[in-house]
Amino acid sequence: MEKILDMLSLEDAAQAFAALGSDQRLAVLQALVAAGPNGLATGALAARLAMPASTLSHHIKILREAGLVSQTRQGRTLLLTAAFETVERVSAYLMLNCCAEASASDHNLDRSSS
Repeated sequence: MEKILDMLSLEDAAQAFAALGSDQRLAVLQALVAAGPNGLATGALAARLAMPASTLSHHIKILREAGLVSQTRQGRTLLLTAAFETVERVSAYLMLNCCAEASASDHNLDRSSS
């Protein structure tokens, strides 16, 4: 777990969580995660989410700045993909200290009930 901390700073985690603080951006990321490593063309993503291109562009910019989405150009098509490694790190960051204090508090409860 320490390796995750080395790879994802508090600032990077905060930026990622801030980027995901919008229901529309969360929907964009979920659609790209569902699409898998092949991603989706911008037009297909906009159609899937019933989102105007200008709105999608705004949200993609924020997600890209947070490192959650990447884009590549294939000819005239802009292809969007989830940055799976970053998404995994953000998820792991949430779980980093999972239940770390539960055992201590459970232990204290056991003593007080004796």
